[in-house]
Amino acid sequence: MGSKIYTVDAFSDRPFRGNPAAVCSMPADEAWDEPWMQGLAAEMKHSETAFARPRADGGFDLRWFTPTVEVDLCGHATLAAAHVLWESGTLAGDKEAAFHTRSGVLKARRRGGWIDMDFPAEPAAAVTDAPAALVEALRIRPKFIGRNRLDYLVQINSESALRSVEPDFRLLKNVTGRGVIVTSPSESGDFDFVSRFFAPGAGIDEDPVTGSAHCCLGPYWAPKLGKTAMFAYQASARGGTVGVEVKGDRVILRGQAVTVVRGELA
Repeated sequence: MGSKIYTVDAFSDRPFRGNPAAVCSMPADEAWDEPWMQGLAAEMKHSETAFARPRADGGFDLRWFTPTVEVDLCGHATLAAAHVLWESGTLAGDKEAAFHTRSGVLKARRRGGWIDMDFPAEPAAAVTDAPAALVEALRIRPKFIGRNRLDYLVQINSESALRSVEPDFRLLKNVTGRGVIVTSPSESGDFDFVSRFFAPGAGIDEDPVTGSAHCCLGPYWAPKLGKTAMFAYQASARGGTVGVEVKGDRVILRGQAVTVVRGELA
């Protein structure tokens, strides 16, 4: 039987919102072929394509590719992959999904109409020597700049300012790291904070909803807001909502997902 392919809109409860991810569900005996996986991700053109393969221990190997590179951590494509496993019957709905990845074992579990994912916390440390190109490319006045192993984190004062950011992507592409998270307090009572995510160096100018960015945003906002459980909105053109709960060195990400395409690779 050939590999199945799906497109899932993650961090949304309806189609054409949230962040679309392709999920390639592979047979257990299928060998990883990195050039082929990268080629399929480029063909699919989503910000990430996830490749899931069953393991003998009942878990799944999981890898993520943008159209141009493999990445170490991805939230929305993990959410999409878990959704596909349960929806397709590959995994019973009451069973936990355990994904073996470059960032360790990531677990996902259904809770009502939501999916909880157990991810590593990725806190950002303040930096005083941020590249000049970062601020110049964002065309903003930052309140805080930090960095973790993946991304830069930039806080600005207002949601209205965040929504109007128009980066110079050519310049931002030269900033080292996976991407740049820009965040602010929310001006709505529905959310605790808002964000946007830019990663032109990884082939994605703006990612619609970035689960892994909230592994950094959760630890950043929790002490500022005096709470460990928060609800966030990523203010891209598509937009999406992410539940975030900080638990020590782990972060629980909560989201919904809906399948929009099912197929089989030739």
